[in-house]
Amino acid sequence: QVQLVESGGGLVQPGGSLRLSCAASGSIFSITAMGWYRQAPGKKREKVATITSVGRTNYADSVKSRFTISRDAAKNTVYLQMNSLKPEDTAVYYCNVDIISATMSAEKYWGQGTQVTVSS
Repeated sequence: QVQLVESGGGLVQPGGSLRLSCAASGSIFSITAMGWYRQAPGKKREKVATITSVGRTNYADSVKSRFTISRDAAKNTVYLQMNSLKPEDTAVYYCNVDIISATMSAEKYWGQGTQVTVSS
């Protein structure tokens, strides 16, 4: 089993910044990719940003140039630095990791979600 612990959400004014963190622990042989997704009320969950084990990143068009995803491989942790936040960024943000487990199976895990609210 793998556990994901997210932190860093909260309430911020438009134009402000937040940094999300997600730490993975448990039966992990290797992490192949980590990412952040979000789901706003009444909308489908959408990809925000992903980063592979070799550091390749991918962003949703709506967050390019404002958000930065990074990782600390030694800590099995992924970060999402969110700048110039807009009200439309309001959502529950979920961490996602793709791993190879200690038993050599490919598995995917989701965090519990952290609320980000952008409002004045």
